Amino acid sequence: MGFTLIDGIVIVVYLIVVAVFGIWSAGTQKTTTDYFLGGREMPWWAILFSVVATETSTLTFISIPAVAYGGNLTFLQLTFGYIIGRVIVAFWFLPGYVHGELATAYQYLEKRFGSGMRKAASSTFIITRLLADGVRLFATAIPLAIIFRFAGVFEGWGDMQIYLLAISVIAVITLIYTFLGGIKAVIWMDVVQMFIYIGGALFALFLLFGKLSVPMSEAFSMLGEAGKFTMFNFGFDLSWSEFIADPYVFWVAIIGGAIFSIASHGTDQLIVQRLLATGSLKSSQKALIWSGIVASMQFGLFLFIGLILFVFYEGQTAMEIGLSTTDEVFARFIVDHMPVGIAGLIVASLFAAAMSSLSSSLNALASSTTYDIIKPISGADWDDARELWVSRMVTIGWGVVLTGSAFLFTWLQLSGGDRPAIVELGLGIASYTYGGLLGIFVLGRLFPKPGRKDAMIGFFTGLISLLFVVEGALQQFLPGEGLTIAWPLYTAVGGFIVIAVANLSYVVRSKFLS
Repeated sequence: MGFTLIDGIVIVVYLIVVAVFGIWSAGTQKTTTDYFLGGREMPWWAILFSVVATETSTLTFISIPAVAYGGNLTFLQLTFGYIIGRVIVAFWFLPGYVHGELATAYQYLEKRFGSGMRKAASSTFIITRLLADGVRLFATAIPLAIIFRFAGVFEGWGDMQIYLLAISVIAVITLIYTFLGGIKAVIWMDVVQMFIYIGGALFALFLLFGKLSVPMSEAFSMLGEAGKFTMFNFGFDLSWSEFIADPYVFWVAIIGGAIFSIASHGTDQLIVQRLLATGSLKSSQKALIWSGIVASMQFGLFLFIGLILFVFYEGQTAMEIGLSTTDEVFARFIVDHMPVGIAGLIVASLFAAAMSSLSSSLNALASSTTYDIIKPISGADWDDARELWVSRMVTIGWGVVLTGSAFLFTWLQLSGGDRPAIVELGLGIASYTYGGLLGIFVLGRLFPKPGRKDAMIGFFTGLISLLFVVEGALQQFLPGEGLTIAWPLYTAVGGFIVIAVANLSYVVRSKFLS
């Protein structure tokens, strides 16, 4: 059906309205508590939807259908682990945060191990967000890039140029309302946009059913024969090395997913910041646990869309459809087959939801940088106005840096060769550094004897060690065949190494160096 001028107008008007609404809903920002924590008075159900939208909006809408299109439903195993992990965080991590009146997750580490550990953990969070959100921003640009390409806009431009333009447009618009509205604007926009983009996805699915060239019974038969309905893979036929290298083996997915969720929702400032905005432990716990259930259902919806797209496109590869990557398949359907006006509304809601995720990252990065690094280093006693000004300047800085990170991942993803689905790339990056963060938090909570030096040794040993068990350049320097593990296990292995090395360091120091 194509993308029309009316759809373009809908997108422009919609983005303006949403940005204005976001800034208006935030009210006046007088202090950094308003700017970063919403005055600690946000309702739990708004936090629930904000958490779900923040962690899944862009990657879910774009890349999860691609996972099912090229594979099956085994990705859902991870979401079951995610729910288990959130329950653990709700009853083990959150009481310390809420009762401790903390503004960032890393202030706890300062109390336990000193300011050096807090700065190290906060810096690791910043690096993780820089890389993972570069992937998110790249994914956000996919539908806009497809619009430019297939609508004949900027004819003669290559894929790289189109993506860079799309990323720049999204980053600039996002930065404007994040700079002005703070966390309240982010949360309320998440609430509105989640319902809109889920409604858009359901409408697209309904439209897909009507456009299939075969009856539904035949479509499901085709999917069954292709093994697309496989949800559980227990890996009984795999060797040990193959077992731990496959991210979609049941036990790897459940255990790895649970530990990943404990780290991402218990130590990552992006999520913890939202949970602290409720001001109540019970409200934070409800928001967190229900977010796991809602997120799992959302993953299921978008995986199912991927299956129906597989039937619609008769199982063709991305190249056969005329796409650069499989990640573009759902966005291509929206552009080509949605009714006039509706296509623009759905793409606009996707942009806005995706930009809410990006704005969340900008706000979290700014809060962690301001509270954990700049303010402690400066040693100055800032008043509210000065602190708010610094926070907004840091927000602008991170907007520029994240845009550069997205440019880098665009180049990597489009440079040729087999590439993972963009959601797997983003989760893999986050899993790598979450191991060190989770390990140091668990060390602080469960092991009272290791001190500051032990914690630092364990933390950096865990991060460095993972380089040798993650498939990459360092594998070639290992004797024999290197041991590679699946990305859901990065967090578990990294955390175990941190705890083990820190305790070993304590034993060695106490027995031989004291």
